Amino acid sequence: MRFYDEVDCILRRQPLGPSGWGCESSSLLSVSVGDVTANTGSLGIKRKTWNDEMSPIPLKKSASENTIFQFQKLLTERVNTVTEGKKLLLERLCKQEEMQDLNRTQLYAHPSAMQQVPVAAAAVAAMAPAASELKLGKKVNEGKTKEVYELPDIPGCVLMQSKDQITAGNAARKDRMEGKAAISNTTTSCVFQLLQEAGIKTAFVRKQSDTAFIAAHCEMIPIEWVCRRIATGSFLKRNPGVKEGYKFYPPKIEMFYKDDANNDPQWSEEQLIEAKFSFAGLTIGKTEVDIMARSTQAIFEILEKSWQPQNCTLVDLKIEFGVNILTKEIVLADVIDNDSWRLWPSGDRSQQKDKQSYRDLKEVTPEALQMVKRNFEWVAERVELLLKTKSQGRVVVLMGSTSDLGHCEKIKKACATFGIPCELRVTSAHKGPDETLRIKAEYEGDGIPTVFVAVAGRSNGLGPVMSGNTAYPVVNCPPLSSDWGAQDVWSSLRLPSGLGCPTTLSPEGAAQFAAQIFGLNNHLVWAKLRSNMLNTWISLKQADKKLRECTL
Repeated sequence: MRFYDEVDCILRRQPLGPSGWGCESSSLLSVSVGDVTANTGSLGIKRKTWNDEMSPIPLKKSASENTIFQFQKLLTERVNTVTEGKKLLLERLCKQEEMQDLNRTQLYAHPSAMQQVPVAAAAVAAMAPAASELKLGKKVNEGKTKEVYELPDIPGCVLMQSKDQITAGNAARKDRMEGKAAISNTTTSCVFQLLQEAGIKTAFVRKQSDTAFIAAHCEMIPIEWVCRRIATGSFLKRNPGVKEGYKFYPPKIEMFYKDDANNDPQWSEEQLIEAKFSFAGLTIGKTEVDIMARSTQAIFEILEKSWQPQNCTLVDLKIEFGVNILTKEIVLADVIDNDSWRLWPSGDRSQQKDKQSYRDLKEVTPEALQMVKRNFEWVAERVELLLKTKSQGRVVVLMGSTSDLGHCEKIKKACATFGIPCELRVTSAHKGPDETLRIKAEYEGDGIPTVFVAVAGRSNGLGPVMSGNTAYPVVNCPPLSSDWGAQDVWSSLRLPSGLGCPTTLSPEGAAQFAAQIFGLNNHLVWAKLRSNMLNTWISLKQADKKLRECTL
């Protein structure tokens, strides 16, 4: 029977251990395949290396000569295929080893984040000169707290230069606060980096200096979008009878037309649509309004989730959108700094750290301004922590054979998009249950939260065996074939009581399942999931618009 098992391993392109079945199946990922040689087994068979030419195999007289002839031809035909498979496997294993050398808690940049920056802007990191050498063009705009300059050397981009100025009540109150420009620039850069790495489309390109950053040139839409979780501030004045602290589920979305002379009046969706604004060639209609509203909620929820590990409650948020002059896309623009939100540590309004502490001043004194500055510095220090997480996690993919390696690498690739480390192992719950349980114990023992993904075709023993022997989450992702898939899938679906391993046929679905588990305690993973939901919704909305306009 051992001979037939060896043949099965060869046909599955699964290299054998150096001493027959006594080796651990997990060693397959560390053994050099080209050096694999087996000693004489119980049948007197000596297996040559993969690179050796296959030769007739001597057997004891008790073995069936006819059986050997039947398999000899098949093995000879397979040798070239196996050799190529060995080379591919070695390349993949080297890649696997490099990935395992990384810190298991390292978060990878979201691939879609790079897609959010227009081509011209994406090249800025390489082509932009140092801050002291950056050539400024004409001033495009100047607001209460910042100036915007064209960049002649970087077409399609502008420099956002912050000021050491703080205002309230549409500049009815205005003071100089030394160091505010650097504080605000740090806050904005960190927040935009967080959102962009999550997959939100923003105008942000990079931080250029302590007080300025480079952004894609946008034509700004003159609407302030406000998202509220807790009723406070102007909402209470406009909605008498609502008590402070009332919570909105889902968050409340409001919009205000930017008009200082009229104190930024609140607008309805209908008013915005009927205004028929056009920016950078894009007319703001129903689709665009819906996209901005949906994006506002997603951005708020991502930042709300990101502040929770700091024990801070994001009460509300004010943002603006613009139309990128190159891509004609609506993107999050302007700034998000301590002027843009209400932030209550421990959910306590009396500890507020945002600009409301400046608005509430009865008299602005040097001492009072220092207090406000300390609040801004407190936020700037902690906003950098939003880019990190203390939460650990990993996905371990268990495959029954290296013939399933391609399927497993899709899972690993999908995990990387969520910033989740992923390891691949080979083990068979049917042929080596003791080794399967040893591998399980290895990952249970180091204390890192782990999701196991079982990849096994035909009769799936990996998922059920793992589910019945670990308290860690297990998900089945069988690589079903077109011939027997309809029958094989039942080994993953119809299980005894006491087992709880869900099944998904999609490698990307398995990675998403793991991400949703880790996202409960990891705001960076959760942000990517939330951004994916938003971008999927936006793509459908835009496709529908194109179809209606017959421009597909």
